[in-house]
Amino acid sequence: MHETGHDEGHTELAKEIRKTMRGQREFFATGATRDLDFRRHALERLQEAISSGEKSLAGAAREDLGKGRAEFFMTEVGLVLAEIREHRRKLARWARPRKVRTSLLHFIGRSYVTREPYGQCLVISPWNYPMNLTFTPLVGALSAGNTVILKPSSRVPVLSRAMARLIRECFPPEHVAVFTGSVDVSRALLEERFDMIFFTGSTSAGREVMLSAARNLTPVVLELGGKSPCIVHKDADIKVAARRIAWGKFLNAGQTCTAPDYLLVHREVKEPLIEALAAEVLRSFGPEPKESKELPRIVDARHVERLERLMSGAGRVRFLGETDVQQRYVAPTVIDDVDPSHPIMNEEVFGPVLPVIAYDELGKPFSIIRERPKPLALYLFSRDHALKERVLRELPSGGFVFNDTLVHFASCTLPFGGVGDSGMGMYHGRYGFEAFSHPRAIMERSTSIDLPVRYYPLKRKLWLLRLFYRLADYLKW
Repeated sequence: MHETGHDEGHTELAKEIRKTMRGQREFFATGATRDLDFRRHALERLQEAISSGEKSLAGAAREDLGKGRAEFFMTEVGLVLAEIREHRRKLARWARPRKVRTSLLHFIGRSYVTREPYGQCLVISPWNYPMNLTFTPLVGALSAGNTVILKPSSRVPVLSRAMARLIRECFPPEHVAVFTGSVDVSRALLEERFDMIFFTGSTSAGREVMLSAARNLTPVVLELGGKSPCIVHKDADIKVAARRIAWGKFLNAGQTCTAPDYLLVHREVKEPLIEALAAEVLRSFGPEPKESKELPRIVDARHVERLERLMSGAGRVRFLGETDVQQRYVAPTVIDDVDPSHPIMNEEVFGPVLPVIAYDELGKPFSIIRERPKPLALYLFSRDHALKERVLRELPSGGFVFNDTLVHFASCTLPFGGVGDSGMGMYHGRYGFEAFSHPRAIMERSTSIDLPVRYYPLKRKLWLLRLFYRLADYLKW
């Protein structure tokens, strides 16, 4: 939609962005978005538009990513609709002022916290789950009472255009606006002053977003990626582990930020696990996965070539391993005997290629994980709850799942977010509402009593101040 390869184009784009932002700021200033009924009706319109437009959205996803309709519903439409229902049901409860303790120091008084919308929010979304990672943050922003500008990825042009049409039919631009186009459009948006920025994408791009936000001290939520490890201990249920690992890894052709990025497998169960993984791939996609309509395609040829480079010399390919740049195809692949220093272990794979490293003692997987930035997710397959507690205690991560993969992302009751290089901030359900709102501290004081202990001169009041602070620990109003 917007091309900014020359100064004139950039100027026109900047003018359009500023015009849209001005309209949104004026609309927000009217207070309309603060009304809870207004927010519920906005969520209801979005829900109806997604439900009625599901077929065309799925067709666009098939064209961009080769994604089947059932997978598109499971990973995108279904999750967004569930998120909307959660917010519509619980919005009044979340928005209600929350009373908190008032100490003796503030006698006589009343304290509470309200959730205030930030104002004008920018949501920049990626290409791997274009609808989910655009609309789920949008739900939180609308629920919290903000105006929003959306910037979907240009790497999924058909679906981005379809989402833009849906939004424009559903909302006036002073409430929700969409800008499509290349990365230059994102950069032009980031030059403006927003009240809050929500970004999902790579760690390197997240750093750029944070630098841009820092100029205006704009709060950010960064949902990034990283190498999410999966430990399979010798006491794991291998059949179940293989099925759940294969599902989590090969869903969306591995283009999932929380996918198991590499396996750390006890040597005693490595061979049975690899055999079970191969059987699961055969069961899921048939003897020729390239012909399967269930297996999505890689987003573009450049990413296929990147995966080919990562696979080169990484280790012993145990099954499949085929690629086709023209058809944007990479087969579900397991690579064994991977050296932890190989390039495939130094960047997020983000494709259907699964490196495997065997261990004899638990010190090895713990060491490999600690040597890398904190992951977005951490998976453990085992029957040993003491090992689970040790992993939780010693290995930090954005999220943790015991005996499964990815499923925490689909929960409206769990916070989703990273830590360190894998991101900051969280969303989903109530956490999304809170991500897009500021907790405003409010205290109300009575004027009927005015204790003189705090006023100058303070000399000779130290004993009384000590008494008040000690009593404040036990008494409240």
